[in-house]
Amino acid sequence: MAYDNAEQLEEFRLETRKWLEANCPASMRTPMVDDEVVWGGRNATFKNPDSKLWLDRMAAKGWTAPEWPKEYGGGGLTRAEARVLEQEMRRIKARAPLFSFGLWMFGPALLEFGNHEQKLRFIPDIVKGKTRWCQGYSEPGAGSDLAGLQTRCEDKGDHYLINGQKVWTSYADKADWIFCLVRTDTSTKHEGISFILFDMKSPGVEARPIQLISGESPFCETFFTDVKVPKDQLVGRLNGGWEIAKRLLQFERSSISSSGFGGTGSLSPEEYAKQLIGTDESGRLLDGDLRARLADHRMYAKAFALTVQRQTEQAKAGQAVGHTASILKYGAAKMNQDRHELLIEALGTEGLGWAGEGFDKGALRVTRQWLRSKGNSIEGGTSEINLNVIAKRVLGLKDHQ
Repeated sequence: MAYDNAEQLEEFRLETRKWLEANCPASMRTPMVDDEVVWGGRNATFKNPDSKLWLDRMAAKGWTAPEWPKEYGGGGLTRAEARVLEQEMRRIKARAPLFSFGLWMFGPALLEFGNHEQKLRFIPDIVKGKTRWCQGYSEPGAGSDLAGLQTRCEDKGDHYLINGQKVWTSYADKADWIFCLVRTDTSTKHEGISFILFDMKSPGVEARPIQLISGESPFCETFFTDVKVPKDQLVGRLNGGWEIAKRLLQFERSSISSSGFGGTGSLSPEEYAKQLIGTDESGRLLDGDLRARLADHRMYAKAFALTVQRQTEQAKAGQAVGHTASILKYGAAKMNQDRHELLIEALGTEGLGWAGEGFDKGALRVTRQWLRSKGNSIEGGTSEINLNVIAKRVLGLKDHQ
């Protein structure tokens, strides 16, 4: 039943509120730390048993993907209903039940470009958190110039055969399946790319984690050696993958922008500053200069959030968002890097820590997140490339001759 008018929508709100109060465990209404994030997949682990319970309950209603069609396991909600659900979850501080590249990037692209059989096969397991996906895009020689990719996909009659390498593949060592760009025609550049899906357990697939300056290894080098892929796992038309790739990049940049690269467990810069620097009798931060820069950052973040909200509503209404994703991706990277710089400054000497009992665990986490934030201006499209897109496609500027 769709709730179209205000009275019906209020009825839906009351029903949703009642359901959330009865089904969201108390521990799922607390701030999430990094190692409690639920990514799902066939090898999923749950530090908190309530995380699995919360995921299963939300997935059963399709509310991990509230606006996806019920036919494929989604919630089938209208935009207005989904907004109510979001508001009611925020009211009780409910955690997101699932974090997933399938939800943010691959699922929306498959709903747009996949055939009915592919949607029935893959979408329900994304909604339920049963399949964890990774993205096979960047290569050692094809990062910013993604269309220059060289991973080969050859037609062998009853199957495709894939050989090549990807790099910076997020969580490839933990993923179940990959959505991958491959070259199916070497005689042309953009028109010779296809979009294909395959199991990461397929013979010939190898993922090697890359250690970052933060000490973490969320990215991998991924190698494909004579990987056989059934032909029904090609999405869209043969050599038509670039259109899907561009659309999926919009979903990726929009999801990055809406999350703002935010850490899941850190205090805000203001909270750290008040704890470590102190406040005056009126409750204002003692450091006036830092206080002013924190206020600027908060205003930027608020304006950014409103812009993301407007862009999201436009996209849901079927309006073309054009190159807005590039603008938001650039803004999100800058905002998150600025946030972590302010966090480190607020920490003072605590921000010098790397390991050991002499430092607060929360401060150590912030230090590593600060190092991790350096990659924000690279992943999902480099800031330089996004600025070029904005200059040419939005502002209409021409190359300097």
